[in-house]
Amino acid sequence: MLFKKRGVFTEEDARKVIEFVSQRADEREIIVMAEAVTDEAKRRLWDYARGVQLMADMTGEDRSVRVEILEGYVSEHVKGVDVDEL
Repeated sequence: MLFKKRGVFTEEDARKVIEFVSQRADEREIIVMAEAVTDEAKRRLWDYARGVQLMADMTGEDRSVRVEILEGYVSEHVKGVDVDEL
């Protein structure tokens, strides 16, 4: 699922994205597109992905979440979930 934000993607934004994705058990990837992403936000997203993998390993499930972070220009033509609307 693609999440986009104009401006800086912060740790609070990462928390919102994680809460949104956690409600959908079938979600396999998080793509964040923002002009800039803080180190704390990156760490939170990567920790979430590692946590999902660890829980899946413990329960025997085959589940993982891939995180991709794109920094730079954010086009209005790209379809995705606007983080400010979460």
